[in-house]
Amino acid sequence: MAAFVGAAACPLAARAQPELPSRVHLTFNHYYNYPEMVEALKQLETAYPELLALRTIGKSYEGRDMWLTTINNPKTGADRDKPAIYIDANVHGNELQGAETALYTIWYLTKSYGKVEKLTKLIDERAFYILQMVNPDGRANWFDNPNSPHSSRSGKQPTDNDYDGLFDEDGPDDLDGDGSITQMWKPDPNGRWRRSNRDPRIFERVPADEKGDFTYLGEEGIDNDGDGLVNEDGPGGYDMNRNWPADWQPDYIQHGAGEYPFAYPETRAIGEFILDHPNIAAVQSYHNAGGMILRGPGMKYREPEYPREDVGVYDEIGRTGEQLLPFYHYWVIYKDLYSVHGGFVTWTYEGLGIFSFTNEQWSDEQYYDAANPQRGPEARFKFGDLLQFGQVYTELKPYRHPQYGDILIGGWTKYSERVAPSFLLEGMCHRNSAFTLYHADQMPKLSFSRVDVAGVGSGVWSVTVEVRNDGAIPTISGVARNRRIAARDEVKLAPGPAAGPLTVVASGTLADRFTAPLVLTERSPERIWTDSGIPGHDARLFRWIVSGRGPVTVTYRSQKGGTITRDVDLSEPPG
Repeated sequence: MAAFVGAAACPLAARAQPELPSRVHLTFNHYYNYPEMVEALKQLETAYPELLALRTIGKSYEGRDMWLTTINNPKTGADRDKPAIYIDANVHGNELQGAETALYTIWYLTKSYGKVEKLTKLIDERAFYILQMVNPDGRANWFDNPNSPHSSRSGKQPTDNDYDGLFDEDGPDDLDGDGSITQMWKPDPNGRWRRSNRDPRIFERVPADEKGDFTYLGEEGIDNDGDGLVNEDGPGGYDMNRNWPADWQPDYIQHGAGEYPFAYPETRAIGEFILDHPNIAAVQSYHNAGGMILRGPGMKYREPEYPREDVGVYDEIGRTGEQLLPFYHYWVIYKDLYSVHGGFVTWTYEGLGIFSFTNEQWSDEQYYDAANPQRGPEARFKFGDLLQFGQVYTELKPYRHPQYGDILIGGWTKYSERVAPSFLLEGMCHRNSAFTLYHADQMPKLSFSRVDVAGVGSGVWSVTVEVRNDGAIPTISGVARNRRIAARDEVKLAPGPAAGPLTVVASGTLADRFTAPLVLTERSPERIWTDSGIPGHDARLFRWIVSGRGPVTVTYRSQKGGTITRDVDLSEPPG
């Protein structure tokens, strides 16, 4: 009798997460180069035209399109009329996995629509703007040319890094032709390094009172410009995550900042897009290494860090992120990492009032034995040998250098250290995507939780509405309120098309519906403005005194919370 194991024989199988087929076959156990990434986006747009729109928001320095995907269900409203989250990645060319996570987010949302209730509702109620590659030139260079784990970070606009009047004239060279920029070591009886007797691939610094056997010469390269230095002026050399207006400082204070904010075509295109979409209520920017969920400030300011109510929102989202992302830490940039002037997520929050996070995605704790605190070079080689079979390390080999003579060349390749191993990539993409979708779900969710109509005299009515926000994010952040950088929310009562003569006599806000006095609107009582909006997980009360009969419509309009309406019929009360 043939053996058969099905759901009935194995109850766990029935409870397993169902497979969600996609109209586009994508895999997330490898990295997509720039042309492959663009092709994947175009296939997704073709397969899901009812949900996706692909457009270019500008071109990079080298002329590559910056492709942005909008995810929205137009049957439930235009994207600009809904709270939106902006997601980007790969601002540094060597930080690959952010683009994969952004692509995964599009792929997972589209294949889930109509099948996963929670994600279907999210797409119906929110809009997503996703830019996979902020720095397409840096990404293309990383794939197409020899690089180290740390190079091709910059964009490719030529920069005079050594201030000699020349541009990009002396970068690293792949001397041994292995496709990566590794390290150079010079045998030297007076050196400061020696090879470990436990593993000769490991170089250890010797104590101050001892002599070693080697001198470290840096990354592979030669003196291309004859100035006596090696690799001092490679391609680019600036940092697009230092080129934003919030606390921007010139290059002599903040290295890589550029000549002025928005100095580069890539940052300028993104700035123009975000400023043109004031409905953006959340921002997520993916970077690649360290296992961190970061928020601003980027620097320690003299003023209080951030408004207390905003810190509470950040803490709620960030601490949930720590639960969703094992081994990640929810940190403040300047306090827990390092100081940054002109950073992107500090600009979007401090300059625009948008709750913004940077995820540094790859944590080596996902790679090593998490229970083993020993994570030095020996552990790195052990796991590199046993999990990746030595594929991300080039063995040391002799080389005759034109400047240094006989040296050794070898070391970790560009696919090591900062880039997640391909066999762990999909899980990392899913967890980070899930955190970002949770962030999106915390954008304002407005509803009329209560509408009360009462007759207060012959033909005179009291109309009281309670507007509730079920998201953690307020419709107006504390920083936006304090700095007056956001449009005010508006709640308005207007006659319906079949109404008779109606007059709004007075209106105002209420702290509570039982004992608080009505705080009157000074002018145009049909419209009530609120500078602080609706806080997260909270509600506000508004009241109008109306003379007349007939239908009226109450509308609450928020730049970052969307628009809701409720029709109310003013007629003689019963009895």
